[in-house]
Amino acid sequence: MSVSTAAAAQAICAPLPVLGADVTVPLVTGGEVTYAALDYAASAPALQRVWDDVAAYAPYYGSVHRGAGYLSQLSTDLFENARKTIGEFLDCRADDQLVFTRSTTDSLNLLAAALPADCQVFVFETEHHASLLPWQDARVTYLDAPRTPAQAVETLEKALAARTASVQEGYGPALVCVTGASNVTGELWPVRELAAAAHAHGARIVLDAAQLAPHHPVSVRDLDVDWIAFSGHKLYAPFGSGVLAGRADWLQAADPYLAGGGASRKVTRREDGGVDVEWHETAARHEAGSPNVIGAYSIASACKALTEAGFDTLVARERHLIEKVKTGLAEVPEVRILSLFGDDAPRVGVISFVVEGWNSSHFAAALSAEYGIGVRDGLFCAHPLVRTLLGSDPQTQGECGAPEAAPGEKSLNAIRVSFGAGTPDEHVERFVTAVKELVQDGAKWKYRTEDGRCVPAV
Repeated sequence: MSVSTAAAAQAICAPLPVLGADVTVPLVTGGEVTYAALDYAASAPALQRVWDDVAAYAPYYGSVHRGAGYLSQLSTDLFENARKTIGEFLDCRADDQLVFTRSTTDSLNLLAAALPADCQVFVFETEHHASLLPWQDARVTYLDAPRTPAQAVETLEKALAARTASVQEGYGPALVCVTGASNVTGELWPVRELAAAAHAHGARIVLDAAQLAPHHPVSVRDLDVDWIAFSGHKLYAPFGSGVLAGRADWLQAADPYLAGGGASRKVTRREDGGVDVEWHETAARHEAGSPNVIGAYSIASACKALTEAGFDTLVARERHLIEKVKTGLAEVPEVRILSLFGDDAPRVGVISFVVEGWNSSHFAAALSAEYGIGVRDGLFCAHPLVRTLLGSDPQTQGECGAPEAAPGEKSLNAIRVSFGAGTPDEHVERFVTAVKELVQDGAKWKYRTEDGRCVPAV
């Protein structure tokens, strides 16, 4: 088979089956259409494999680490095997700990609570709020948005060098927090190079892989990061669980993230009436309460499904979809794709854009109501980055405001289309056609603002 023929065959291969692929939604113009879910960056649909695995386990659901009964033992084994499977998926080191959390946000807040005293944190202003905001109790240095991957590394190196040069002030531990792929632009960040820069200056690094792990293989060893955080609901496992995996020492030295059963190894009363507690040193130290065994199992199931499908295959097909979207949008002069590193920068299936003459909330509402296409509009919980990308370019203020924008900034919002392993070609083709028709012909329906959202007028 020739290279071109092989590429064509790759492009049309069936995606991983997901739930909701046959869901139909009503259109304001009449009739129904199969829903095009193009908001994977917010929450990806569950893989059919994940749903089937969870359904098969559900009758055997029992307490974890708590009971002597068969179902409890089975659930405990399943929970701990899920930890092992996810650790292998991330290529963790032998002495790393993998803690189950609720989400990426929860994972990074856990790490923030475990920072040693006097730790200084370095974070780019381009981060999602989940990795931008948890460090408020530490000394934080916010770094300006870079315009190339090389500039990102250079910016970090200069900041870290300035820290180590300030001997008279003294310096303690340091942590760098960086995304693997932007939730706004989809662009891939130079994680390996940033990790090398951090380690060269005695700092550690945590990777926010919420947008990277569903699209590309992630190796803790190869990237040489100290911790990695991600969410199940973006990895086709929407059952309310997340992961923080990495070095154990800071986690073992910190007080438990939550105090309660499971985190404690021994609790005794003192003569003065108080309580002495001996905490676990394993991952259980930060997993107080009854764990979300279904959430953990669903992540492990998704990891297996992605591994078996092969990331080479998934990445190649996603690049095909990315090019299809970019090529289609490039044919509409009124559309501007947002980018930090340039139009040709490698990215995952996340693309944000603005349309001249349109308020983004109005445009997204029309895509949904008139075409059955679900996208995201607003500032995407990355307000500083979107403001940087939009700059001072004027946008026509429409009658519908952006729900995430502050008063007086209602025109400062964008549209995001995102997709992944469960997206058929027809969804992105319908999206491109809809964009062209809306720009050329305008919306077929009138819209109004209701509770901060742009909705069809009744």
